Amino acid sequence: MKDTIKGFLDLVKERNGHEPEFLQAVEEVAETVIPYIVQHDIYYGKNILLRMVEPERLISFRVCWVDDSGEIQVNRGYRIQMNSAIGPYKGGLRFHPTVNASILKFLAFEQVFKNSLTTLPMGGGKGGSDFDPKGKSDNEIMRFCHAFMSELFRHIGPNTDIPAGDIGVGQREIGFLFGMYRKMRNEFTGVLTGKGMTWGGSLIRPEATGYGTVYFAENMLKTKNDNFKGKTVVISGSGNVAQYAAEKSLQLGAKVVTLSDSSGYIFDEDGIDEEKLKFVMQLKNEKRGRISEYVKEYPNAKFTKGKTPWHEICDIALPCATQNELHEDDANALLSNGCICVSEGANMPSTKEAITAFHKAKILFAPGKASNAGGVATSGLEMTQNSLRYKWTREEVDNKLKDIMADIHKSCIEYGTEEDGYIDYVKGANIAGFVKVADAMLAQGIV
Repeated sequence: MKDTIKGFLDLVKERNGHEPEFLQAVEEVAETVIPYIVQHDIYYGKNILLRMVEPERLISFRVCWVDDSGEIQVNRGYRIQMNSAIGPYKGGLRFHPTVNASILKFLAFEQVFKNSLTTLPMGGGKGGSDFDPKGKSDNEIMRFCHAFMSELFRHIGPNTDIPAGDIGVGQREIGFLFGMYRKMRNEFTGVLTGKGMTWGGSLIRPEATGYGTVYFAENMLKTKNDNFKGKTVVISGSGNVAQYAAEKSLQLGAKVVTLSDSSGYIFDEDGIDEEKLKFVMQLKNEKRGRISEYVKEYPNAKFTKGKTPWHEICDIALPCATQNELHEDDANALLSNGCICVSEGANMPSTKEAITAFHKAKILFAPGKASNAGGVATSGLEMTQNSLRYKWTREEVDNKLKDIMADIHKSCIEYGTEEDGYIDYVKGANIAGFVKVADAMLAQGIV
């Protein structure tokens, strides 16, 4: 089996040797899915996983825009349309200086499995640009978004590819992108999700990824007859996902003690309560400030520059920042400090070595493709509401989100329960996501 997996990975590396993030994502899936393929004749010998790691379409384009000083700037734009066997491509747009083909391919590959797990009819895709919104004026961001969409519009549509937001792309950017799409196509359709409430958006969509991450962790804890009440929670990030993961953790009775951004993290031993969280939301969403400013408002807290919060004592860890932020030494520190549950709110935030440490200790660990699927699931619900020209209530959407996260958890248990009773959520999520897509690919032939 090791030789079979190695042979597959060697072939993928030969074709994608310069894309480390993508190779990391593929390796994690291959190690759990290939043994399953070998044991099931319906999949064996069909090269299904090899077909799944190759994007159906990889689009790259130039984006020219004019900054406030009148100078012409040039960025790269991308859209990776990975797999559409079970539905139109669905996945976010990321605006960040680190964006490249490797990162977007890894995100698109993960998205295929994540979308499959939601049970909704959505394929996987991802896109974005190396444009950095930080420090840009609203007019500069508008000009960039309009220029970006003036190329992307020809490759997307409500029945083809439905982008959403991601890092660097919030409701402001979605608005600018949607405005240009609407103008160029002369139609009002649900081609982007994460829209404003007055123009096609869904209630709970901003909260969905963070809420879903906590709902999944809650389901994991239930398998141990446990819950969030009285638990100490450490969270990385301070953007949309982290904010609402903190909010839901507080609602379930937990104590949140950390948040972070690229400059470092804050630790508040007294707990980040609702009032403090409201300050963080205003700081990050409206003022676009740095998390270090928290200690000026609440001097009992401390700020640690250039570090992540994983060495603080906690019961539950929610990585909600970015990929590969939680390393082996961080995992060992969490385990030493009594952490019993890790639920990923970001995409692939834990390195392979960190995941191995969690599995070896047999704690509850949820990979992002399962635990942060609430965001894209609610995007799917937004698409449904757009198609119906109808809007569900907050309670209706939240209940549907809870049900979807519970269904994903059940699928992980079905495929990930080991002989000793330990639930390998990585294995469960990978196989459950693979089976649905693979069955659709087999049914549709070699296309």
